[in-house]
This record gives sequence, C-alpha cells and structure tokens, in this order.
Amino acid sequence: MVRKLIGIDLGGTTTKLAFLTDSGEILDKWAITTDVSANGEKIVPNIINSISKKMEDSDHKIDDFIGIGMGTPGSVNREEGTVIGAYNLNWKTTQHIKDQIEKALGLPFALDNDANVASLGEYWKGAGSKDSDVVFVTLGTGVGGGVIVNGELAHGVNGGAGEIGHITVEPGGFECTCGKRGCLEQYASATGVVKVAKSLSSEFTGQSRLKEMINSGEEVTSKVVFFLADNGDIFANQVVDHVCYYLGLALANVGNTLNPDNIVIGGGVSNAGNTLLQPTTKYFQENAFRPVRDSTKIRLAQLGNDAGVIGAGSLALRNINK
Repeated sequence: MVRKLIGIDLGGTTTKLAFLTDSGEILDKWAITTDVSANGEKIVPNIINSISKKMEDSDHKIDDFIGIGMGTPGSVNREEGTVIGAYNLNWKTTQHIKDQIEKALGLPFALDNDANVASLGEYWKGAGSKDSDVVFVTLGTGVGGGVIVNGELAHGVNGGAGEIGHITVEPGGFECTCGKRGCLEQYASATGVVKVAKSLSSEFTGQSRLKEMINSGEEVTSKVVFFLADNGDIFANQVVDHVCYYLGLALANVGNTLNPDNIVIGGGVSNAGNTLLQPTTKYFQENAFRPVRDSTKIRLAQLGNDAGVIGAGSLALRNINK
C-alpha cells in the first residue's frame, strides 16, 4: 500500500491543500478561502473540515495517511506546533495548531514557516532536487527564503535563518515593515518593484509608457513593469535593472556565506523568467567571490504554486522518519 501524506500551504487569502504519495507525487489538490474574520479562529477548523470532506468525497480513510505537514506565515515554534504574529491571518496571539489538528484527525503533524516549507518542496521535487545544499528565495508580496545545508533546513538559534528579504541592500534606504531600512524586500518584492519604479520616475525624462502610467495615477504592478521591459520600454528596463542589481547583490552575499549548489528564485515575481534571471545572474557574478561565482548557480523555481503543498508533504515525511 502506498503511504500517503497531507500537505497544507496556508496563505493570507487562500489555503492550498493536497494528498500526496510518500515519493512526493500529488494525488489530489484543492484550495479553500482563508477566513481571517474573528481573529482568524475559523482558519484551522475550516482546514480540518475541508480535509475530512475531501476524504469522504474521494473514498480516502484516515488509515491511508501517515502524517500531515503545513507551512504558515508568522513565527513558528516547531516543537510546540504553534504560531504567533501572522498578522495577515489576524493571528495576534499564540495559535496551537498542532494540538487542534492532531486531536481532530489523529495523524502526526509538523509545522514550519511557509518560505522554509516551499524550499523543501523545490529541494524534494523541483529545481534543487539533485543537490544537498540549496538556498531558496521567494519573491512575492514580501521576500522570503529558506536555507538547506546537507539536506537539512537551517533554522538558526531563534528561527531567523533564511530571512533573505531582510538583507540590507541599500543602507538608509526605503523603510521596511520590520522596522529597519534598505531591506531587499523593499526593492525586489512585487510591491518593492513598484516602489522602485515610482522612486525613479521623477528622474526619467524620456518617452515611457510606465512613466505615463505613474504620472497619471494608473495602477502599476510588478507584472506590468516586467511586461513593459520585455516590450522595449526604456524606463521599465531601468527599473528592472535596479531591482536585479539589488537582488544579485543580496544573492552574492548569500552565496559568499554558504556557497550552495543552487540559489533558486521562486514566487510571483519569478514569473518574469529570463527578464529577471539574466541581469540578476550578471550582478550576482560581479559581486560573488570567484570560487562561489564559478560553482553556485542561480536558477528559477520549477514547482510554481505547488511548492508549498509538496514541501509540506516533505515536512510530514521528515517528521515521521525522525
């Protein structure tokens, strides 16, 4: 009998769930809306109910499964299975997730930070699957990261390992939500790309659709910036070059510290593909120590939105095999 796993990728608007084999193949996947009302107290019960209903509808039984893994925003206590400070979920107090899910479903449960869990997904089945030392950076609404050394996630003494989004790339620069200034997150996230564009627009004097959009108050997104850059907008290309400089610099610092086989770039901004990858790689190589430059590769993630649920399945399997 194939041993099966349950993976949960908890997000601020959507929660993705999947049934997987113990070799990481997705058998069934679905999503539910994350209900953050009432201080987020409905989130975990909704997850439990959704899993139970999916089992009923697909003729699965609890006995078919060996464990559950979950990635979540916020500060995670992995031993206790608790989360605090996930403000986009309205979780302001400690949430005892492990206790609730294990009691309801009767399966071993493991919990980790969402960026770490996505890293495990790419490490297990994606762009890092042939290597034992991989760094994953996710460029979404914010910038997250995960560090895998000798096949194991690095957490640090206080869970702060892999916080690539808070590497300082511009001392005294844009103020970050973390309270300090000049963090990579303020320059290379989806919102950061727009912030860079608006900051640079006053200096640009040529013809540019992007500058026209900013001046007229039209909505500008990172997707629009990269699209216009792809289509020859000179100012959009300047913005992309700035963003990739900061990203390449930060990744060079990561590479010089850890010298992994691969640094894998994922998240929504990575959908820009080579428009992001090529200049980032150039700036990485300019700033990396030569032995690092010659051995560490910058790659795009391969799993897209499935990285979280696959990584959560991997987390469950690791928890069982401890």
